[in-house]
Amino acid sequence: MNRMRSPEGAFGFRVERAGPLALLQDAGRFGVRRLGVTQGGPADLHGWAWANYLAGNPWGSAALEVTFGGLTLVAERDLTFAVAGADLGATLDGAQLPLWQRVRCREGQRLAFASPLNGLRAYLAVAGGFVAEQVLGSVACVVREGLGGFDGRGGKLAEGERLGVGEPAADVATLTTAPYEARLDYRATARLALLPGAQSADFTGTSLYRAFNMAWRVDDRADRMGVRLTGPRLACRIESLISEGIGLGAVQVPPDGQPIALLNDRQTIGGYPRLGALTPLAASRLAQCLPGQEVHLIAASREQALEEHRRFRTVFAG
Repeated sequence: MNRMRSPEGAFGFRVERAGPLALLQDAGRFGVRRLGVTQGGPADLHGWAWANYLAGNPWGSAALEVTFGGLTLVAERDLTFAVAGADLGATLDGAQLPLWQRVRCREGQRLAFASPLNGLRAYLAVAGGFVAEQVLGSVACVVREGLGGFDGRGGKLAEGERLGVGEPAADVATLTTAPYEARLDYRATARLALLPGAQSADFTGTSLYRAFNMAWRVDDRADRMGVRLTGPRLACRIESLISEGIGLGAVQVPPDGQPIALLNDRQTIGGYPRLGALTPLAASRLAQCLPGQEVHLIAASREQALEEHRRFRTVFAG
């Protein structure tokens, strides 16, 4: 196989080993949910943003989201890149690859991702960004909907593909290494900020206490659509609900009382009562949790959530 994906720019990598799931993701697909089309974009906005920033790319540039590992790429020319997010045991020509910093490689070198050591999803950003034809205004790959990606049809990477990259920006960030506080330890217990809302007042007082004061565990039923949490059973007084729009981080509670936090590839409408919504950065943190990992829901205010997000975006402004 020798599928070529370079509508502009030059080829940067060849896929030698595809791994289970490597997807092209820009900031996401917006303004199309009225068509029943979901958002897509990076499951971990934090890791994706830092990888692009360190590679010298502007906000919104397309990067590779590598889930679980198993991916091997061969550089087809000299490149500058950065890997942030999960530690998937990445190596460059067999030597441990430094994460959360700008790296240069030469033509012919092999970049390989092994398996999860700390977190689940790593982000590879190359200077100039990966290039592909946009579908509905974005290259974000949503496999379930068959949209985006290098092939335009929601395809994950395949062996033999050659991946195009754009021209690097003339002015790049002077910061070449992420500060210590930005490099999250995904093995630690995650504290997830949640804005109570939607139908939260319809849950019993006991359920609300349990939701925010007891531990939850990430179920193995987790993907880019959503993550099921297991723990105390939550009870809601609502017996039926007309389906309504679903945003990123919405926490639905089906009849079994076990919450489902919805992520980037979620459905656009849903009919289960909602406890509220995780903040974008809390949803990102959850996306890095492995099955069985403990998490806690922390009630947050709208003002706290906005201030947190403003501080995050300010780092990458300009």
